[in-house]
Amino acid sequence: MYKEVGERILQIRISQGYTRETLSKMASITPKFLYEIETGRRGFSAAVLYNICKALKVDSDYILMGEKPTGQDEKLLEVMQLFDESQMDSIQAILRYIQEL
Repeated sequence: MYKEVGERILQIRISQGYTRETLSKMASITPKFLYEIETGRRGFSAAVLYNICKALKVDSDYILMGEKPTGQDEKLLEVMQLFDESQMDSIQAILRYIQEL
């Protein structure tokens, strides 16, 4: 499993144009540890997975199981990526308000 997970992380990192050094810094891990993850030589904690997913802006389901979001999920994720962290509370409040209508 670790080998497949590492390969997906590597593919996403390359497709997004990140170097190993850049992604490792974004995910708060060392480049060596990222290399070991990408090659399937080491496992990682949920916290590391979270940091990698957040840095790459991908869902953990895709990283772990190769399952891409559905079309609706993908559209929502694309829109959500337009906002920064400081706007997320407001976005959630707006969506809750709309849901309650």
